[in-house]
Amino acid sequence: MAREIIEGRLQGNERGYAFLMPTDKEKEDYFISHSDLKGAMHGDLVLAEPTRGEGARTTARVLKILERGITELVGTYFSTKSGGFVCPDEKKYYNDIFIPFGKGLRAKSGDKVVCKILFYPKRQNPEGIISKVLGRQFDKKAELKSILYSYKLPEKFDKKVLETANEYKPFTEKDIGKRKDYRKKITMTIDGKDARDFDDAISIKKLRNGDYELGVHIADVSHYVKNNDLVDREAFERATSVYFPEQVIPMLPERLCNDLCSLRPNELRPTLSCVMIVNKDGTVKDYEIAPSVIVSDARMTYDDVQEIIDGNQKLIKKYKAIHKEIMLMDSLADILIAKRDKDGSIDLDVKESTILVDKKGDIEVFATKRDKAHRIIEEFMILANCTVAEYMFFLEKPFIYRVHGQPTEQRLENFYDFLKGLGINVKHKKDQVYPKDFQSILKKAENTPAYTLINRVMLRSMQKAKYSPEDIGHFGLSSQHYCHFTSPIRRYPDLVIHRIIKEFLAGEQNIDQKYGEFVYSASSQSSEKERNAIDAERAVDDYYKILYISEYIGHEFKGVVSGVMGFGIFVELANGIEGLIKIENLRTRRKLVFDQKNYTLSDGKVTYKLGQELKIKVAGVNYGDRRAEFILA
Repeated sequence: MAREIIEGRLQGNERGYAFLMPTDKEKEDYFISHSDLKGAMHGDLVLAEPTRGEGARTTARVLKILERGITELVGTYFSTKSGGFVCPDEKKYYNDIFIPFGKGLRAKSGDKVVCKILFYPKRQNPEGIISKVLGRQFDKKAELKSILYSYKLPEKFDKKVLETANEYKPFTEKDIGKRKDYRKKITMTIDGKDARDFDDAISIKKLRNGDYELGVHIADVSHYVKNNDLVDREAFERATSVYFPEQVIPMLPERLCNDLCSLRPNELRPTLSCVMIVNKDGTVKDYEIAPSVIVSDARMTYDDVQEIIDGNQKLIKKYKAIHKEIMLMDSLADILIAKRDKDGSIDLDVKESTILVDKKGDIEVFATKRDKAHRIIEEFMILANCTVAEYMFFLEKPFIYRVHGQPTEQRLENFYDFLKGLGINVKHKKDQVYPKDFQSILKKAENTPAYTLINRVMLRSMQKAKYSPEDIGHFGLSSQHYCHFTSPIRRYPDLVIHRIIKEFLAGEQNIDQKYGEFVYSASSQSSEKERNAIDAERAVDDYYKILYISEYIGHEFKGVVSGVMGFGIFVELANGIEGLIKIENLRTRRKLVFDQKNYTLSDGKVTYKLGQELKIKVAGVNYGDRRAEFILA
């Protein structure tokens, strides 16, 4: 009988073992012990064979390394008598890298460095050279640079790309041509107060029969960036803008994102518009998608719009010319929220942190606001995205959809076990789940201390949303058709579908040949780059959070148990900062036993469980793990 051979990538762990993530996505993950890795490391592509594991765990061992996944990494250099070592920042990369004498670029112990791996000797550490010194460990600039290098994020645009962007000519009245002219409509942008690029504007009016005419007008980046020019190729490589508290790594050069394409007030701009007729039930009765022009009447902030909705008379007077439109937006958003709720859309309330840094460098961390003003834009963008996706789906043209698959059976079981541990029993089928099932769980837990935690674990139990040329629907939104149409300044798929839509409307005949294969490569590239950007943003945010909390060592805070492990418990504060209380710092005279099924640590009398409210004291910070350390207050 032929033995089973599996190809896959390794996902390492700081304790030395790894998981095999099969290339065949239908197969489950395999656990591989350190002794069975045979020199393979995090990120490597390998061939492996299943082995008989203990208990329910599916195990394997490496047979052959097909390709090294990581050949360059960032870490901290330490010199020794025989040369030096680089300790990787990436904790999943278990091995230190040996640096021979003369290959260290004069780095000193404690320097943050970029290291290229050249050799992989058997039964020894990988060997490499230092290619760049970033600065001293714990220095803010060096630490942030190291994260950019770790995630391979480009800091600057190539000179030729910038030259190409500078050659684009501003849009003038001569360029309007056959575009729909919406300059007489009252339009406005609504963004955060620190936003510099505005890629979506809204117009709204109420018709005599009670229906709403909602216009979503999106910056027409494709007017400037042509298919396969230098700027387009660079945008494809970057695929997304990446946002940090003190820095943005944009997808497009500043000349485009903050100038030519930005829907700044009182300036003529080319747009791609989706104008929808929405009835009192929130159903889109009719719509028109067309290249257009607008002149935005106002650059509004979420804060000001919220104040106007709440009745701030001073701001109502200041924005008298658009007050009526803002109140219409408020009422239409209520209708759309109610409809999505009725349809079973999962409205996750995952606690996020906003990090602000002032000119002095002082950091502030607080829970991100999600008020009505934010919901208005969210609802209008979702409606436009659904409308455009449905339109293109029935045309059967190449397209990029935003898809979200149903949770896997195993993840569902894990999630229901987690709920059981919280005392929430849910009637369910192993192989069948609907968005409304998740919606009802959230409603049951709404007023419990574990509500935020349930939202987060529910999110983890679901598959990750991604880009795809195949329209399988969006589970989280309970929508059959969905795409990303509304942000071409910062997302490459939006730019691609703008091109496809415009070419179809212009009567182009070769869309299938031109984009048939390209939408597959663009979907794959954009999904991968998006995941990388999210991980990088999270790593930077975690670094800022420990800088912030390091100023509060010895201070006491209230928090909620957000994780229970065999080595301790994680506690999350109201502002989203999470810290670890090690098991030895939990007050108990007896041995604490970890119950993996119910996520508890208990000595028989004292029990620590998910969602439990605790008062903690900040004991310190772990810069290596980018994590706060707490003790019980």
